[in-house]
Amino acid sequence: MFDVNAIRADFPILKREVNGKPLVYLDNGASAQKPQVVIDAITRGYAEEYSNVHRGLHFLSNLATEKYESTRDIVRKFINAPSEDEIVFTSGTTEGINLISYAWAAPRFEAGDEIVLSVLEHHANIVPWHFLRERQGVVLKWVEPDANGNLDPQAVLDAVGPKTKLVAVTHCSNVLGTIVDVKTICAGAREQGVPVLVDGSQSAVHMPVDVQDIGCDFFAITGHKLYGPSGSGAMFIAKERMAEMRPFMGGGDMIREVGRDEVSYNDAPMKFEAGTPGIVQTIGMGVALDYLMNIGMENVARHEHDLRTYADEKLRGLNWLNLQGNPHDKAAIFSFTIDGAGHPHDISTVLDKKGVAVRAGSHCAMPLMDHLGINASCRASFGMYNTREEVDKLVDALELCHELFA
Repeated sequence: MFDVNAIRADFPILKREVNGKPLVYLDNGASAQKPQVVIDAITRGYAEEYSNVHRGLHFLSNLATEKYESTRDIVRKFINAPSEDEIVFTSGTTEGINLISYAWAAPRFEAGDEIVLSVLEHHANIVPWHFLRERQGVVLKWVEPDANGNLDPQAVLDAVGPKTKLVAVTHCSNVLGTIVDVKTICAGAREQGVPVLVDGSQSAVHMPVDVQDIGCDFFAITGHKLYGPSGSGAMFIAKERMAEMRPFMGGGDMIREVGRDEVSYNDAPMKFEAGTPGIVQTIGMGVALDYLMNIGMENVARHEHDLRTYADEKLRGLNWLNLQGNPHDKAAIFSFTIDGAGHPHDISTVLDKKGVAVRAGSHCAMPLMDHLGINASCRASFGMYNTREEVDKLVDALELCHELFA
């Protein structure tokens, strides 16, 4: 049974006040708060168990290595990957997508080759491909969502042509909450022999993820959005694609033998994990994923669907509030502006005075902002510990904004 009050009790920061008001944290799309079990794991990792991994035979090194490597299988279970050997640890989705750009795409793509992207993408799934455009003459082909922010999977597949070498698409928009039918995109792209990279930064925290069912070649997650530490993340890379990759970074751990005239590399996934990693961060991510799996991602999805439905009804009752997009299938993420208000930063500041934390800006999605015809918006993004009562507090704070700016 999903008990939101019991879950809230696991997050110490939710007990604090901001500006004399109980904290209403609605900036989960940027980064989620951490449960006590993750905080304890991080503290214990540094205070009692810290050592470098893979390189020592002493007790602490073996302990740290065991905990660090056990996270690989936790990630595998969380996204239902076929093998833990297909899980590469990263510092987050940004590093993960850059890894694919440098290690897989750059050696294979030539001038005129195409990458299909959607306008919904976060900059982390845009800029690495611009590098290839600038440096190698790769062509970026853009697919736009409809007026409500839905992304038609057939429109993505229609953009695939003889020169398409990759489809890179988000699973869930960080601005509009749009859930993209990546399974249909992957199936259609596979028929044409085109690999698909899925940015799962937002989706993995809101719903169950099964990369085998999706059928993608690459899938990125980031720990700090999954109630884990910043500086942690993982990339699922299908074995077929991993065999096509060259090392991206060189250093310790990713080598087998190093000589003056030659070098041989470690087996994957170690081959793509150079240097001392984020040891405690990765262990903390594993604890966070275990925490989520114990709750059940199906239960999280049901709770957040209820929040989304309730918030949608309440926010659409404010006829001076401009909600950006209305996707038919979305996470509990709402992007908005207010008639007569100044910059969204002004709205965010007023909300903060009421203890309500939201995001304001372009949300690292400037192509989508251009598509929507705005420079910036406010975004309220809900997590599993948020409640209907907090939706009401958001609405009350927005009504104060309207009074101040009207």
